[in-house]
Amino acid sequence: MSGTNRHTAVAGLFYPDNPVELTTMVKGFLDAVPVEEAPPPKAIIVPHAGYAYSGAVAARAYARLANLRDRIRRVVLLGPSHRVPLRGIGAPTAKYFESPLGNVEVDRAAIATIESLPQVIYHDSAHRLEHSLEVHLPFLQMLFDDFALVPLVVGEVGPEHMAEVLESLWGGEETLIVISSDLSHYHPYEVARQQDAQTSRHIETLDYQHIQYDDACGRNPVNGLLYLAKQRGLGIRTLALCNSGDTAGSRDRVVGYGAYVLTGANA
Repeated sequence: MSGTNRHTAVAGLFYPDNPVELTTMVKGFLDAVPVEEAPPPKAIIVPHAGYAYSGAVAARAYARLANLRDRIRRVVLLGPSHRVPLRGIGAPTAKYFESPLGNVEVDRAAIATIESLPQVIYHDSAHRLEHSLEVHLPFLQMLFDDFALVPLVVGEVGPEHMAEVLESLWGGEETLIVISSDLSHYHPYEVARQQDAQTSRHIETLDYQHIQYDDACGRNPVNGLLYLAKQRGLGIRTLALCNSGDTAGSRDRVVGYGAYVLTGANA
């Protein structure tokens, strides 16, 4: 990260760096999702692997947002820190996050509203090489015309303190919350299927006490959303569940992927 921009770290690796190729790929993922009549979600949980592995799964949740193009003005995007040990929740100082589809403005005013919370710190190093947020930008740019981003990398933080940040940023109909998380990592195919099915049951029952790091790499932001959903009387529904053995990898050591939406009349 230099100056006012957070540069791409995994363009050309996790997803195409050519804007035309990237647009075609993301559009293809979204167009392949069957149309479903349902209220648009306030929050989604989506995976963050390379597009060949998890892009189609992420699209199952993103497609539910297709009718919100003119409504969403702020996206709160949270994902786990993979490369930098982090205690708390790391905010960037950058003014823009770069993408092959153009720069996305960071909502500095929204970040200012949470910077006094003790669990929130400024930590550019946690953002510099982190893919868990970056891979979602092209999906968001394809769906929404004009939005600002609240990008937060999540380290060690309890569900109550994570929920406090989400509550502060909840906003109204103009705000979407995106939680970035894969599921289990590097188990044999059938073991992963069973473990990920159990994790999905925990997510659907808002059972944040029983989701561990081996179940979901983004368990801290996931558990914070589950904690808040329980407080607000909301629910979470599974839209898709598979693993890399189903998409683009061998079945010897797989990574699990799920797509989920927050549901409820008061969401």
